Amino acid sequence: MSTADTAPDEASLDERRAGGPATPADWRRLDRRTVLLAALVTAGVAAGAAVPTTLALSGRLGSGPAVAWVLTGAVLLIASGAGGDYVRWRRTRYRVGADRVELHTGLLLVKKRSLARERIRSVDLTAHPLQRVLGLVTVRIGTGEHTGGESALELDPVLRAEGERLRRALLERGLAATSGSHREGELVSLDPRWIRYAPVSFVAPALGGAAAGAVLQVSDWFGAQGRVIEWVGDRYRDTSLLSVIALLAVAGVLAGVVGALGLWVEMWWNYRLEREPGGTLRIRRGLLTSRSVSIEERRLRGVDLVEPLGVRLLGAARVDAITTGLAKDDEEQHDDHNTLLPAAPRPVAGAVAAAVLRETTSPTGAPLTAHPAAARGRRLRRALWVVLAPVLVLALLGALLTPVLLWIALGCAVVGLPAGVLLARDAYRGLGHALSGAYLVTRSGALRRSTAALERAGVIGWTVRQSYFQRRAGLLNITATTAAGASAYTVYDADAAEGLDFASEAVQGLLEPFLERVPPGE
Repeated sequence: MSTADTAPDEASLDERRAGGPATPADWRRLDRRTVLLAALVTAGVAAGAAVPTTLALSGRLGSGPAVAWVLTGAVLLIASGAGGDYVRWRRTRYRVGADRVELHTGLLLVKKRSLARERIRSVDLTAHPLQRVLGLVTVRIGTGEHTGGESALELDPVLRAEGERLRRALLERGLAATSGSHREGELVSLDPRWIRYAPVSFVAPALGGAAAGAVLQVSDWFGAQGRVIEWVGDRYRDTSLLSVIALLAVAGVLAGVVGALGLWVEMWWNYRLEREPGGTLRIRRGLLTSRSVSIEERRLRGVDLVEPLGVRLLGAARVDAITTGLAKDDEEQHDDHNTLLPAAPRPVAGAVAAAVLRETTSPTGAPLTAHPAAARGRRLRRALWVVLAPVLVLALLGALLTPVLLWIALGCAVVGLPAGVLLARDAYRGLGHALSGAYLVTRSGALRRSTAALERAGVIGWTVRQSYFQRRAGLLNITATTAAGASAYTVYDADAAEGLDFASEAVQGLLEPFLERVPPGE
């Protein structure tokens, strides 16, 4: 909740709910070094903005007055940042009661947040480089609900020892011992050789394009973008257009590879996966910014073996957790919070998946039921449409405007059609589903192949979809609905009768009331 300051009787009620009266000893403050941290961060921002600002002002005021104005502005900016954080530190307090965790903050608009301890699902610790130097961490206490930022409390920053104390206190709730004989302690740690999978991820080309954009943007800040483009043109004045395009593409790829390697090192250095007493999986990782994510095993509903195309061609896969109660807001969706293992050799990924689920072998390796040939035809037709639609548009424009577009259309057809057919056939070969012990398994995808092993007890519903064309081909999509992970795991283009039997057997009694059994002779 987020409200203005409550009346005395409401405050007393909150105190009783939290486990007793609010004595001064119950409440704690953030670490006072947050003021120093804010001053250092603001100083870094000011330093980054000082150079282009000074250059811009020098043309009008001269170098001396420009430097004076920039220094004055920097001092005021740093003082404002530190002063604002001092007020935040003075007006922020928190406490952990027997039943609730409370956070009070704000000056003009006072916010009082309260989370019931029984609803807490995650306590994650993060520390960027400055925080690590000062021995501080940011503690994020979340419920895993889809309610934006209101589903979590953030204590930024506290001492690392205090963060560890909070993590243990809030996650240890007398969990019953989980079944299985797998060991506690470290399950897997980083193998530096896994870095070879970073350049083949989809991140590399994106980073290459971002690098080119950054060069143009920075040159524009200094008013030199035209000179940069002219310099590149002069270097390749006597080179054909195709060669220039090829050279720029190679340069972009190299920049993307270097960026992907650096990003991988920052994200996964010092990685290790541990099982703590009481049934908690803990992932630690990060070179400059350290991260610690905890997942309760009792909320684990399965694993997802993810194989992007480039990683799969090298025989590797990563392992994601299918779990309830993990952070779901926009800030953390892009932070790999559910990744248990980065891209690693497939046997390692299978062993980690089995160890996490406390199984002898991973259910993701179970033999899968193949889908009918009609599913392959659907993928081939879809690939042809994806390739031929832009080719036809380019050909039409080429006939009306310029023959150059005709050559581009021809090139797209020559490259796109074989690639589309290969991807379509690969997507069909990847289709499959099976029941493996306590788990149902479904696999799909070509560019991003996903093999999800979902606990059958975690399925809360089924969604059956059948388009007109699927109905003619005798196919259907059947989706297992769950409160964990992506919330829906689909078996695509399965044989209609076999798919319904699969769902009925996976969770007995759930789909049966909606099925009409046909006698074998009819």
